[in-house]
Amino acid sequence: SASDQWVSDLPFVSATNGFGPVERDQNVGGTGLGDGGPITLRGTVYPKGVGTNAISQVVVDLAGACQSFTTDAGIDDSAAGKGSVTFTVLADGVQVAATGSVTGASPVQHLAVDVTGVQTLTLQVGDAGDGIGHDNGDWAGAQVHCAG
Repeated sequence: SASDQWVSDLPFVSATNGFGPVERDQNVGGTGLGDGGPITLRGTVYPKGVGTNAISQVVVDLAGACQSFTTDAGIDDSAAGKGSVTFTVLADGVQVAATGSVTGASPVQHLAVDVTGVQTLTLQVGDAGDGIGHDNGDWAGAQVHCAG
């Protein structure tokens, strides 16, 4: 509906990344902004999403206006099956969703989170404890669904 918004189209309150900048609608390529390729998870290309590299955190202000957050999450195919990360979603600082360790060969993780009345949505990608190499974590097709 018209009230659905892509997270990559929203302003970021803050965005920190373990390698290069957080990217909108592409994966993390090198150290420059906009130098990535299409967000791709297990052969599926997503035109929209947020591309990160662990350890990363993206914060979005929802102003209490949204009801749910949905995303597919995984390590981008550009990592060639390597890497391991964790995905964590916080609503007003409280953990509301988390994956275990996800590798470049893991199935795509589908997350759907109730964010009714939530002010601040925080998306975190961790390094699963083994460093950040190949840790290209994508929030693929990330959307918030908001009334009005």
